[in-house]
Amino acid sequence: MLELNLTHRFQEFQINLAFKAKQGSITSLFGRSGTGKTSIINMIAGIVTPDTGMIKVGEDVLFDSAKGINLPPEKRKLGYVFQDCRLFPHLDVRRNLLYGSKAAQNGKKITFDHVVDVLGVHTLLERKPANLSGGEKQRVAIGRALLSQPRLLLMDEPLASIDIQLRSEILPYIEDLRDTFGLTVIYVSHSIDEVIRLSDKMVLISNGIKQAEGNVEEIMSRLDLHSLTGRFNAGAVLSTTVESYDVDYDLTGLAFKGGTLRVTGVNLTKGTSIRAHILARDVSLMLHRPVGTSILNVFEGTIIEVADEGGPQLDLKIDIGTPLIARITRKSFNDLDLAVSKNIFTMIKAVAIDRRSLGRSALD
Repeated sequence: MLELNLTHRFQEFQINLAFKAKQGSITSLFGRSGTGKTSIINMIAGIVTPDTGMIKVGEDVLFDSAKGINLPPEKRKLGYVFQDCRLFPHLDVRRNLLYGSKAAQNGKKITFDHVVDVLGVHTLLERKPANLSGGEKQRVAIGRALLSQPRLLLMDEPLASIDIQLRSEILPYIEDLRDTFGLTVIYVSHSIDEVIRLSDKMVLISNGIKQAEGNVEEIMSRLDLHSLTGRFNAGAVLSTTVESYDVDYDLTGLAFKGGTLRVTGVNLTKGTSIRAHILARDVSLMLHRPVGTSILNVFEGTIIEVADEGGPQLDLKIDIGTPLIARITRKSFNDLDLAVSKNIFTMIKAVAIDRRSLGRSALD
């Protein structure tokens, strides 16, 4: 487990932050650029020294201003994956990976062959970084960090310079860091899609201050946090389990507390636990159960909260067995005579759910 409580003043702002990360989980530090996310993991890594506070991994204290403890970076036994990969250009992939082994400070629990297999880089071993794609470089950078046998892995915007298609290819490898290697990962990003896909826990940061902390489902269902999580991508995250697959129509049934959500193009093993991000703008409402509709996902629920910021649209939190967010116009709200405690039918198109946004969760 990682535990920290830090304060540090920069010229632009002051960091004041405390949180914990469970063993074998992915905790994301999320916020806009310039809010202090990279500075925070640099303090964990020992690159920046906090003014006051404490950093502890397991039973080992890495930093404690009150006791005068401040281990240098090389003694902290942490891995760090940077946004720009930072591979050695004169070494091929094999030797870049093996450089991580040389930096190992403890017994070799993570082997070279295992890393090569999990990250799918066996065909790249003789290549130089100049002959790799952005996604391939990032996988090698992850492998090098793994082979240093870290007890904690820090990842600073590792996909920021990679195009959207390559990001979807890299995300499963990052999930494997947790699921296969049991690593605790601190993941920095300003992409809400990445955070939703990967995270077991979110820490929302604004100007160096923690604004909220909790699991993805909880944070994304809070209407008061949309200004921080992003209004355009606002929507609920559902914890689901794969229960069926219709091969004829390529439709997968995802069971959750409110029923079964049907999505397209997702053929996963029955029983697999995944999250589904339902954008608020993709949820429609009706007063009565629809008849003769093409929409496959219809759930009855009750309005439990309305966020009204004075504009032409409103966000509604609806209890369908789990929170769901719907964004509608003020006119529709008034025409349907909606209000808190009113029963409503929610509708979600199966094709509206992007399968690339579905993420596995290790902490169900």
